[in-house]
Amino acid sequence: MLRKNPESKAEMGGGSGTFAIIASRYNARYVDAMLRAAKAELWRAEVSRIQIVRVPGAYEIPLMAKRLARTLADLSAILCLGVVIRGETEHAEHIGNTVSRALMEIQLAYEIPVIHEVLVLENEEQAYVRCLDPEHNRGTEAAQTALAMVHVLKSLRS
Repeated sequence: MLRKNPESKAEMGGGSGTFAIIASRYNARYVDAMLRAAKAELWRAEVSRIQIVRVPGAYEIPLMAKRLARTLADLSAILCLGVVIRGETEHAEHIGNTVSRALMEIQLAYEIPVIHEVLVLENEEQAYVRCLDPEHNRGTEAAQTALAMVHVLKSLRS
């Protein structure tokens, strides 16, 4: 179930700054659904600028996140969207662990919220529920988390 934010749009601070969304092209059916949901949630919060960057796969997301964190002066948050479905080898696990560690390091180094929705899933059924089902769409949750983190960080500066 999606979290309901008690704060108003104005309190969540949508308006200023750029929200970047990095989305993998791999498993596009699922990632595209998360991307649409994330954009819709940010627009509902009246975010003024959304920059979308597409990369080939989940493994490429951290490089782009670091580049955006380093070069976009008005960056408020980065949302990272990807879907990795486990196969017969441990490859998915390696990708998931590597991406998770890299995104955490970027977030801490640049003090910018880096929202991690690079999902490592067991099968297509899990992907359907987390990406295509509007009640559980992780893209919506990523946008809500980004907005909440921007709000918290702004409140600490006050």
